[in-house]
Amino acid sequence: MIWLRSIGLCLPLLWLAACSPSAERSETLQDGLLYCAEGNPESFNPQLVTSGTTLDMTAPHLYNRLIDYDDDEQQFVASLATSWTVSDDGTRYRFKLRDDVSFHETSYFQPSRYLNSEDIRFSFQRWLDREHPFHAISTTGYPFFTSIGLDKLITAVNTLGEHEIEIKLSQPDSSFLANLASDFAVILSAEYAGQLLQREQAHLIDLYPIGTGPFKYQSFRKDVSLRYESHAEYWDGAASIQRLVFRIIPSDHKRMLMLLTGDCDIIPYPPARDISDLEQNEDIQLYSTVSPNTAFWAFNTQRPPFDDVRVRQALIHAIDRRAIVNAVYFDHAALAQSILPNTSWAHFSDEEAFSYDPEIARELLADAGYGNGFSMNIWAMPVQRAYNPNARKMAELMQADLARIGVEVNIISYEWSTFRRRLVDGDHDSVLIGWSADNPDPDNFFRPLLSCDAVLSGSNRAHWCNPAFDEMVGQAIATADQNQRQVYYQQAQELLNDQVPLMPIVHSLRYLAAQPEIKGIQLQPYGSIQLHRAYKEDIAAEEQP
Repeated sequence: MIWLRSIGLCLPLLWLAACSPSAERSETLQDGLLYCAEGNPESFNPQLVTSGTTLDMTAPHLYNRLIDYDDDEQQFVASLATSWTVSDDGTRYRFKLRDDVSFHETSYFQPSRYLNSEDIRFSFQRWLDREHPFHAISTTGYPFFTSIGLDKLITAVNTLGEHEIEIKLSQPDSSFLANLASDFAVILSAEYAGQLLQREQAHLIDLYPIGTGPFKYQSFRKDVSLRYESHAEYWDGAASIQRLVFRIIPSDHKRMLMLLTGDCDIIPYPPARDISDLEQNEDIQLYSTVSPNTAFWAFNTQRPPFDDVRVRQALIHAIDRRAIVNAVYFDHAALAQSILPNTSWAHFSDEEAFSYDPEIARELLADAGYGNGFSMNIWAMPVQRAYNPNARKMAELMQADLARIGVEVNIISYEWSTFRRRLVDGDHDSVLIGWSADNPDPDNFFRPLLSCDAVLSGSNRAHWCNPAFDEMVGQAIATADQNQRQVYYQQAQELLNDQVPLMPIVHSLRYLAAQPEIKGIQLQPYGSIQLHRAYKEDIAAEEQP
């Protein structure tokens, strides 16, 4: 559900800011929207990342998937595939495709045909087949697909005709359709790839993207801006705006100032401290949605002393999480009792597992041989996400808590791309990060974050590999019986509460703020923000139905 609230005048702390739009905005976006983003995209291919910042700026704008998930109807709906069937044994899926889908026509690619089944096959084979000529182009691998074992699950992708495709699985998987509807499962152009290969320029496929989405790539300057223009031949109707520009503004405070002065049309993640004021401001639109997400503190369990479960348990009992909810989220978040949000049907709560009790923490440390404490690092994200608006502030609070049990903390951060790369390399002691669900299936919180495969793909920030846990979540996806799945997921959460490779902190709402004349924004619980239907009322009002 999405709430839209109109709210009043400039915020008190920002009142002194100038209130005239900048020349840059007025010159460049009379026919478009200016979205001020929190960071740079790491790639223009969502298959290669797990970063929400990158997904927000690429997946729904440049690409489509075979199917989508309708949040209102709570079911999977057609996208590039018009219909699909599943074999009785749950191992073969057949999809029929639209016959009128155009790829982007740009200065670097002119398509000669509509989308067909070869594009679907190419898009899957690229990350499935290690011998595929485009597989090794990625330097990051395909972390989401690998973390959930999709590369092992899919045994074949067969074209049955120009507009029909079959995907074969090694075994039934109740999360399969949900994963196809995630932001990662985008469809690329086989024709474009073929041309790049002929020109010996295969490496350009992720730098100069070609998709079927409502916008097409125009230009990118790191730390400055990313520019798209409307895809006039978009199969689902061209966007109302001609251009969509992302300006890179890492500071949430600066983004807020730029929104109030008219230098941004839309900003994600307004500062948590300003949410209450924004709710009273009638000159700004504030959107919020229940976003199934979890902020967590993950320990690098392959490093001593964090390979000792007693140390991990001690550190968790030393943290006053309710103080974090108050100071970092200004109470706009719910205390987490599991990695799985309490909105999920598979959620299992155990309040004692993460209780604040410094005395127990000291006893556990002494039992583990660290009665005199030790030194450690906490890595804090340099960007804001829906699940964590201020990781630095959170780290400072935890630093003070841990000092009370004799643990000295150094707070570390890096530029976002470097931060994520070094996390994959395992250079951290612990990290404050999180996860927002890409689809409604509970599996989305387990295998991508905590499976042994996810250690290899780099999305398991705890570097924790537990075969018993993998067995439980594997059994859960092998059955379509929700009651039985719930039993397996409860067992998995009980194991996590005992082994604590990470500490769940909060589940929070997702916020976005916009100028009052911006209409048609779709802020959904799952996946990225949709701007295809967004427009400026004063410019496009006469064109809207």
